[in-house]
Amino acid sequence: MREEPEKAVKKRRFMITDIILIMFVLAIILPVAVMLVWTVTERWAWPDLWPQVFSLRALDGIFQRSEVLTKLFASSIIISSAVALLSVAIGTMTARALVLYEFPGKGLVYFLTVLPFMVPATVFAMGVQITFIKLGLNNTVAGVVIAHLICSLPYGVRLLMDGTAAVGARLEEQARVLGASAGQAFFRVTLPILIPVILSAFCMSYIVSFSQYFLTLLIGGGQVKTFTIVMVPYLQSGDRNIACAYSVIFLCITLAVFAIFEKIADRWSRNTDTAFYT
Repeated sequence: MREEPEKAVKKRRFMITDIILIMFVLAIILPVAVMLVWTVTERWAWPDLWPQVFSLRALDGIFQRSEVLTKLFASSIIISSAVALLSVAIGTMTARALVLYEFPGKGLVYFLTVLPFMVPATVFAMGVQITFIKLGLNNTVAGVVIAHLICSLPYGVRLLMDGTAAVGARLEEQARVLGASAGQAFFRVTLPILIPVILSAFCMSYIVSFSQYFLTLLIGGGQVKTFTIVMVPYLQSGDRNIACAYSVIFLCITLAVFAIFEKIADRWSRNTDTAFYT
């Protein structure tokens, strides 16, 4: 008699979980589906459920500019990848310092890592631009990379701090006891375990950099062109046909890059594990 109510409760929980999952999936799929339809739509007025006029104008325009867009894609991917790599490298060292060690000013360092979250983007961009003009970094790729890094680094540090705290220092200490150097203990014991967290931090930093518009426009001064510099004006102009076409390309490129990163990280992790255990 008691088993039946328990089964009913479990079944109800699974139903609630499934409903929530379906709602989340629909919240993602439906906007993407509408965006895909708009790429071949010229006019779709309310309250009609189906577009009135179809058009390949946006796709034709993109194919005609394929050479220019390819250069923009390459520029955006290179800048965002550089930002993500620097964010992961600096974030890993910062996270280990904050989690595993005690030193004077530790609280201040942690506060500085989350400070970009607290400063409005417009205020931050204006201050950085003035500083970069004095340093000669304005209108340069290096200036854009540094500005993006400041914005993306807090995400990387926060994720890597959680991962470092979960791993702890015991495994490295055991490796040191068994004769490994500090570098060997980190690279052959801790780093393979941190790969999933590092990948998450890398992807988060990459997407923060890849989607920057105002900061890139201000620091780059129109000299450093990325994909968002071309895409955002169409989003603001109300030309949904071209704006959705660019948005679909943006989404596809991001997913493709993430898939490549995950494949590389998975292969590197397996190779490292094999080397360690042999």
